[in-house]
Amino acid sequence: QVQLVESGGGLVQDGGSLRLSCAASGRPFSTYARAYFRQAPGKEREFVASMRWSNGDTYYSDSVKGRFTISRNKAGNTVYLQMNNLTPEDTAVYYCAAQRVGSNRYDTWGQGTQVTVSS
Repeated sequence: QVQLVESGGGLVQDGGSLRLSCAASGRPFSTYARAYFRQAPGKEREFVASMRWSNGDTYYSDSVKGRFTISRNKAGNTVYLQMNNLTPEDTAVYYCAAQRVGSNRYDTWGQGTQVTVSS
């Protein structure tokens, strides 16, 4: 079974940057996509960014487009989320997720990492 382990969260000032990492371990499966979601206090979980595994195409929510970048390492087991020009509105728990080939949902999730942006 694949496990996703996240790291890189923390406290940063308004306008700062952070990079999140999401490493996959365990029995591999064919990946259709990897993504990041976030959940702020009192709000529902929302989509942030994703990457289609076969061709590297990336997708972003309007709220982060132009500031966040999703990428992967050459080995293909780690996904990164580079977050620039952070604002207090980006404060949330960030979750990475994986979607298997043949699945219609993200079915493997990381434990989440807290990102706090102070004003």
